[in-house]
Amino acid sequence: MADTEILIERAYSAFNKRDIDGALALMTEDVSWPKASEGGRVVGKEEIRAYWMRQWGEFDPYVDPLVITEGDGGKVRVRVHQLVRSLEGDVLADGEVLHVFTVKSGLIAAMELGDEADAAAGPSAAFSHRH
Repeated sequence: MADTEILIERAYSAFNKRDIDGALALMTEDVSWPKASEGGRVVGKEEIRAYWMRQWGEFDPYVDPLVITEGDGGKVRVRVHQLVRSLEGDVLADGEVLHVFTVKSGLIAAMELGDEADAAAGPSAAFSHRH
């Protein structure tokens, strides 16, 4: 668990620092990621890079892992405190959400939004305050 916990903590730290290359280095080439602010999914590092660049151009999200638990089949559940601000600094969302990661060969292969009934349906509630 220690290696997986370090992997997950490094990924959140890189995301919060806007260190895209640092975060992507912790992922498989075919990583699958939810587009929380848009709905749907992206696959592959370059699609994640493009998505994050769009997201950070509209919002200022910060996610802090609170509890990391490892389950079966390489699944890692992470309860996070998520703070989403507008670029002007207004708080759009402030609360806890669940992220579920799939880890393969020491790298992040996928992330799911654990609290979303259907991640493909549309944006996460945290990002629903679009202007």
